[in-house]
Amino acid sequence: MANFSKSNVPQFSVEVYQNEYLPEGGREVNAIVTVTSTGGGTTGGVPLSGAAATPTHVPGQAPKAAVVIMVDCSGSMDYPPTKMRNARDATAAAIDTLRDGTSFAVVGGTHVAKEVYPANGRLAVADARTKAQAKEALRALSAGGGTAIGTWLRLTDRLLGAADVEIRHGILLTDGRNEHEAPEDLRAALESCAGRFTCDARGVGTDWEVKEVTAIASALLGTADIVADPAGLAADFTQMMENAMGKEVADVALRLWTPVGVEIKFVKQVAPTVVDLTDRRTEAGPRAGDYPTGSWGDESRDYHVCVKVPEAGIGQEMLASRVSLILPDPSGGAPQTLSQGLVRAVWTEDMVASTSINPQVAHYTGQAELAQVIQQGLDARKSGDFDGATAKLGRAVQLASASGNEDTAKLLSKVVDVVDAATGTVRLKAKVAEADSMTLETRSTKTVRVKK
Repeated sequence: MANFSKSNVPQFSVEVYQNEYLPEGGREVNAIVTVTSTGGGTTGGVPLSGAAATPTHVPGQAPKAAVVIMVDCSGSMDYPPTKMRNARDATAAAIDTLRDGTSFAVVGGTHVAKEVYPANGRLAVADARTKAQAKEALRALSAGGGTAIGTWLRLTDRLLGAADVEIRHGILLTDGRNEHEAPEDLRAALESCAGRFTCDARGVGTDWEVKEVTAIASALLGTADIVADPAGLAADFTQMMENAMGKEVADVALRLWTPVGVEIKFVKQVAPTVVDLTDRRTEAGPRAGDYPTGSWGDESRDYHVCVKVPEAGIGQEMLASRVSLILPDPSGGAPQTLSQGLVRAVWTEDMVASTSINPQVAHYTGQAELAQVIQQGLDARKSGDFDGATAKLGRAVQLASASGNEDTAKLLSKVVDVVDAATGTVRLKAKVAEADSMTLETRSTKTVRVKK
């Protein structure tokens, strides 16, 4: 493990867990890369912007973070009428949680996007006065119109893009399907916004499309969740905003350098959620590529790196990949290397060594399969393939039990009756509440960390 830091950024460390031993002819190398950031976020370390211990806005200096809250104001938000009121209350709670000095705005979303506050094409700077003004402006929010989420994201991008800040974040709430723009319009908006800001997405009630909301969060490296009861929105929005305020550094990239002849099979975040980053690579010089990780506070995440190496003889060894944490220079200079780790390959005739699966690799391979079989099982159930659904969800129960993923096991138990968790023997429940099925689908990618 290597660790590099400067006083103006949190400390990052990289640890690599792998079994580097391969049998003769073996070519696939797997490693779990644990990235930890400390000292810059919620535990009171050195802030990114310098020596100030109190994270408030200093007149004459650009605020460090900017947040735009996107509130669904489509006609369905009036059914029941309490939904719109809960959304207003939740947005007010999020505004109260803003750190003074943070730039912010509120966008109302229908089939068009409308600036609600400050409504002047710019962002406001949070203080007691602007927070009060913003909460007053929320009183004008009313339900009516359709849903075109791509327009909300594009307006948010324009507002955030004009801010001179390090952290750009969106919070998006919807209660319905994206019915008033073509799917390719939403995809184009996500491609345009990717890498420009992160975004947490929430679905309220049960009339929205899980795959739409989770795709938004995945593309913009945020979180996705369901708030089945609108009364829970305020607590959820407060927690999301607290997390956003804890971010201290943005645009950190996981850089993989590989020697000649080494092929990268995949790169996935596997904790706290499963996110496939393989197709998000951007080239970064000869045989090196960057994979985005988004914004960081005080936290730790795990990544699964799988590479294919050239064949080699017994006794030979090689560097299969060098993994670095890279922070770009906003002024266009050389990026800073925050930390590094090495992935190795060693060929051996010791069958015990070469066939042993590293516990971290085994655990997260199981967690990735767990997310996949839940999705497949729920899709099969929706399509009427009850035998297929029973098999996939039974496997999910087995994996959740074996890995100690108790939260997912509880969600599964609302969709299936568990006969034997160890063998994955289950029966589909005859009646399942829509909220329970959607909660399982939305949270299927949440993982538990390996017990080290």
